[in-house]
Amino acid sequence: MAEWIEACGEEDVETEDVIRVDRGGRVLAIYRSPDDEYFATDGLCTHEQVSLADGLVMDEIIECPKHNGRFNYKTGEAKGAPVCVNLRTYRVKVEGGAVFVEV
Repeated sequence: MAEWIEACGEEDVETEDVIRVDRGGRVLAIYRSPDDEYFATDGLCTHEQVSLADGLVMDEIIECPKHNGRFNYKTGEAKGAPVCVNLRTYRVKVEGGAVFVEV
């Protein structure tokens, strides 16, 4: 059964950036788009389990810091070699200055 967990505060994530959040045995990546929307994916690259929070965010893309694989963080779609397995994405809501993720 899905539940909403508090991941971080709105101001914890800079615009066009990503942070790592560890909650309940999960590693998540929380993104803030140029349009001030928040998104969440699994926090580890599907290629070699590297933290995506150390990667580079460009538009809707997160680039893994290890081998430069790319994902669309809004859809989770793998967009560039060597990654070929999509990221899992999670629903996000913002309430009272906090970012919540449905896990």
